[in-house]
Amino acid sequence: MLFKKMLRDISRHKAQFISIFLMAFLGVFVFAGVGGESVGLEVNSDNFYEETNLADGWIYSGYINDLFMYQVDCLGATTQMERQLVVDSVADFDNDPDVTLHFVENNTISKFYLLEGEKLDINDKDGVWLDKSFADAKGLKVGDKIKFEFENYTIEKQIRGLGYSPEYVYHASSSSIIPDFNKIGFAYLSYKAFPEDTVPYNVLNVKFDGTPENYNDLLDYHMGGYYSSFVERSEHTSVSQFADEMDQHSMMGDIFPVVFILIAMLIILTTMRRIITHQRTQIGILKASGFKNHSIILHYVSYGFWLVLVGAILGLILGPITLPPLFYPSMSATYKLPVWEPAWSMEFVYVAALMVIVSLAVSYYSVKGISDEKPADTIRPKVPKISTSGFIERLSIWKRLSFNIRWNYRDAQRNKFRALMTIVGVIGCSALLVCAFGMYDGMNDLKDWEYTQINHYDSKLVIEEDTAQSVIDDIAEDVNGDEIMESAIEIESDGTKKSGSLLVMNDTNLITPTDYDRNHVEIEDDEVSISEKMAKMLDVGVGDTVKWHVMGSDKWVKTKIDKIHADPISQGFIMSADKLEDLDLNYTPTSIVTAEHVTQNYDGVKAANSMKDMTASWDEMTEAMWLLIYILIFFACLLAVVVLYNLGLLSFTEIEREIATLKVLGFKTRALRKLLLTQNLWFTAIGFIFGLPVGYFILAIMWESSGDSFYILPSISITNFLLTLVITFALSILVNLMFSRKIKKLDMVESLKSGE
Repeated sequence: MLFKKMLRDISRHKAQFISIFLMAFLGVFVFAGVGGESVGLEVNSDNFYEETNLADGWIYSGYINDLFMYQVDCLGATTQMERQLVVDSVADFDNDPDVTLHFVENNTISKFYLLEGEKLDINDKDGVWLDKSFADAKGLKVGDKIKFEFENYTIEKQIRGLGYSPEYVYHASSSSIIPDFNKIGFAYLSYKAFPEDTVPYNVLNVKFDGTPENYNDLLDYHMGGYYSSFVERSEHTSVSQFADEMDQHSMMGDIFPVVFILIAMLIILTTMRRIITHQRTQIGILKASGFKNHSIILHYVSYGFWLVLVGAILGLILGPITLPPLFYPSMSATYKLPVWEPAWSMEFVYVAALMVIVSLAVSYYSVKGISDEKPADTIRPKVPKISTSGFIERLSIWKRLSFNIRWNYRDAQRNKFRALMTIVGVIGCSALLVCAFGMYDGMNDLKDWEYTQINHYDSKLVIEEDTAQSVIDDIAEDVNGDEIMESAIEIESDGTKKSGSLLVMNDTNLITPTDYDRNHVEIEDDEVSISEKMAKMLDVGVGDTVKWHVMGSDKWVKTKIDKIHADPISQGFIMSADKLEDLDLNYTPTSIVTAEHVTQNYDGVKAANSMKDMTASWDEMTEAMWLLIYILIFFACLLAVVVLYNLGLLSFTEIEREIATLKVLGFKTRALRKLLLTQNLWFTAIGFIFGLPVGYFILAIMWESSGDSFYILPSISITNFLLTLVITFALSILVNLMFSRKIKKLDMVESLKSGE
């Protein structure tokens, strides 16, 4: 009988119970969906790294001979090692694509992952195993021949296999932001394929026990001066870039569902309180008829339990199935993994189970108070709360206030819990909207900051290595451009090492470094400026000294920090060519920037990228991020609709008798509607005000998870503020209008008789 009653009640109050179901479903759906995608990325990449035995670190040196390897082995922590010769080559195609060649001795660490063709044969001196993405872009297949030129050598090999490499999950060149596989690739060859008998190995892949920090200390202590640099796995460009992407997706998948789940519990609490208040007499009759307290409690607890359980289960099933495939097309265009599949985590089940348990606790809390009452007391209407005069009511201004204001103030005083729940609900909605729109603004702001406010050139010409300085000067003069040098560096301070970038430029108005507030930072010829995010990561400031070296060089230099600039996507140093040479380092231009749109091909220029090309590449690289932002904006708006409707319905229900009394006294529907609207706007305004800092805090956490390379400032723009304001208040007003019909149709006799 109670089960039938539950079904009738759910049907009668279907709007509220559908909301409970939706919130439970959406909370778990988003958490398991975005989580399934981020956990899937982690599982797929970990499996790929494990299957290919990705190195724990890479030691770069020009002296990797047998003695060097013996000394590395004697460190004690080294468990496995393999040397390679890694060189940059140019493949024999019209656009001179860059192909990184790996001449390997045994291919046991960071192994080539075969997709097509024959397994890599270490004794095959005529074969090459090629990057599948590059092969697809060039229309190459197994059995074709390909020619490479490097360091005055020209070799022609037959393609034996196509595949991926764990070192190239993310692979971008200096000539493009995102991977352009028509211009870049990699290849693995046997050491016997090298044109000379002696192979000048320059990279040692190592596996080791212990932490990377301890291993690095061992290297410094025993082999300092015999190697140029050591890169641990987490700092490898491919590994770190993909890890940052996973962290960002994971953070977004974690924070937003928490708000959904909290709001779901809020809706359960308010809905159950409303139902129990309305069914107070029924509960008293059930008690008088012999129903035990535990039966009544179990009955009302089951209302939220079944809906939350079904919603959570559906979210667990549908989330990982539907959301991850939306991200894979854009992700797989940038990152290369052999498998793209969502993955399950027990965290999804734990969150779903926690939601169900909390729903039980919330429902129990709602019914426990009335279940303890005697049947005779329960049948009677609940004794109205006694309202006492507060501080404000004793002020002289109180009598000058309108009836509308005084009535709403006293109603909020009598129903503090409802007021608090309404405000908390609005805080959650406005915070999510602020965060979602803030992420939208942040991505647009980042793009404008980097490609409009800092970089003002139209074309960037990437110079080929070993191009004569006279040729570079002639090209720069012909295009009316300025020469710059960009290089990867490693910076160390107090034992903390970070990979970064070096920008060396002479006087140019085509690149203008800015500070945190986007004001131009003037860097003098004898000064060194460090990016703000790099300074925070190293915990240094103006006047401090750090040491650093160019990647591939074993020459470390110490530099005093003179200025701090801010850059959204490049973290490291900016200095002049004179300053670089004062540090006894060679100034070698790597690019030419110009305000002219260059389409002419020049000898010595590897690629000519226009600003339009770079912004298009940026848009393509951030496509997955944009998709996630749009999804979160949609769910934030949906949440706002559901929450405000339910809270409005609860408010109307709790003051139904007061509304009926006012109608009997002669108040028109229009005046009563204004009465309710005033209270809704009060609560909405308070919730909105508190929601702004909460949303800002969530936004700051989101951007903090964007990785070491990106520096995005959390901010609430005027547009963001107005959009959130309009959506929140418009929904509040809309909800109020929806209840206008209820005021007109209110059965005053029934409402007033309920109080007898």
